[in-house]
Amino acid sequence: MTDTPIVRALISVSDKTGLIEFARQLNSVGVEILSTGGSAKIMSDAEIAVTEVADHTGSPEILDGRVKTLHPKIHGGILGRRDLDSHQKQMAEHNIAPIDLVVVNLYPFEATVAKGAPFEDCIENIDIGGPALIRAAAKNHDAVTIVTNPNQYARVQADMDANNGATSAELRLQLAEEAYAHTAIYDGMIANWFATQRGGPFPERLVIGGILQKGLRYGENPHQEAALYLGGPARTGVASAEQIQGKELSYNNLNDTDAAFELVSEFQQPACAIIKHANPCGVAIGETLSDAYSKALTCDPVSAFGGIIALNQTLDAVTAAKIADLFAEVVIAPNANSEAREILSAKKNLRVLITGEMASPASPGLTIKSIAGGFLAQSRDNGYIREADVKVVTAIKPTPKQMSDLLFAFTVCKHVKSNAIIYVKNGITVGMGAGQMSRVDSSRIAALKSKDATEAAGEKSLRTAGSVVASDAFFPFADGLLAAVDAGAEAVIQPGGSIRDEEVIAAADEAGIAMVFTGMRHFRH
Repeated sequence: MTDTPIVRALISVSDKTGLIEFARQLNSVGVEILSTGGSAKIMSDAEIAVTEVADHTGSPEILDGRVKTLHPKIHGGILGRRDLDSHQKQMAEHNIAPIDLVVVNLYPFEATVAKGAPFEDCIENIDIGGPALIRAAAKNHDAVTIVTNPNQYARVQADMDANNGATSAELRLQLAEEAYAHTAIYDGMIANWFATQRGGPFPERLVIGGILQKGLRYGENPHQEAALYLGGPARTGVASAEQIQGKELSYNNLNDTDAAFELVSEFQQPACAIIKHANPCGVAIGETLSDAYSKALTCDPVSAFGGIIALNQTLDAVTAAKIADLFAEVVIAPNANSEAREILSAKKNLRVLITGEMASPASPGLTIKSIAGGFLAQSRDNGYIREADVKVVTAIKPTPKQMSDLLFAFTVCKHVKSNAIIYVKNGITVGMGAGQMSRVDSSRIAALKSKDATEAAGEKSLRTAGSVVASDAFFPFADGLLAAVDAGAEAVIQPGGSIRDEEVIAAADEAGIAMVFTGMRHFRH
């Protein structure tokens, strides 16, 4: 491949960003511009010389614009090989002029779907001619330059300036790669949308596409490479958040911050979640955001050091001042007022992320996990338990206060790695047991962590005394429940469903505690 002079360009874009400046630059170096519809009008109104595609082909746009560039004089001009005499002869015979540059971006299908447009509007925003042009130009990148995004204009202009009006083989190959990825993601969005229209979450061919947002310094460990991609249905969270200060986010930061924000999005009243290694080390609700943060921190202040702090309301100065006293890696919130921003700005390395809004815990979607040779897909765990959903299975019923804590604990439990045991008292986590192979070990670890926090705070009464406990899955034996009783728990929430449920219920009755079944488990691996 060699440098290819740009003599003739085809421009047909939905996103008009930077169009006038780019087209004017092309005109200034003598490039003939062909265009369609709105793109042609905008350039013409700006006094940029442009030829309508219909005048170039001799065929008008038809079928409400569905057919305008699907013509031999367009596709032949793009696909014709400059190095084959037979192609050049046929192009001359049919009066087909070569097209050296194709500038196309596609109908806004994703945006149309996202705004809840009617089915027919979504169908009309499926681009046909655009992908055909892009793929044709990318296939013939030996001679044709393909541009699919306004952010590529500067690269093309710089390359033409450096090569006397031509583009380099290296740039054309790079743009061809980007073009095929662009159409693949576009077609994937359409295919997945059609799958939702027929009502099935798992189509025979699931298409996953992503757009590189940035490379990361490394992955989970320094010897691993990593990058952040944006893709899938739009969802408020760490990937879409604005970073207003702090160091670059790492792979682990992003993973942990996602876990924190998803957890705190579960609650309507002021809430705070502090995360370490994707597991909560403190979660609380309070009268104010500051109150919730202070309470969350008491659960395990040692583990909170270097953690991730997620808040579900606008960060205020009082809360920011408290956060500034702790070494944290990331703070994420829907917003932060000017006083809070000023306070945290003194901590130059602290990463502060603003999402603009909270994520909906009930929204649908898929989660994807890679395995060797493939990946697993499942619907998001958006299950939610209300008081009306639980079944009291013991002689003693939970008090209203206990029921409130039980529901809070079970919601937190959904975001803790299995096996998960959560102790809660007064809307505050007071003991966390996560990721153990045995449920009874999780119970004991949670109680031990609570004991350590009690002693560190100089308190006399064990924090788990009078608490409630939540388990993400059923107790297979009574030992896990009895370990919770030993720690001082007075009410239990668990899914139920074990073949030994009656044995566990009997143990709860004998211990004189209340227990409710949810019928829903929350494994998180």
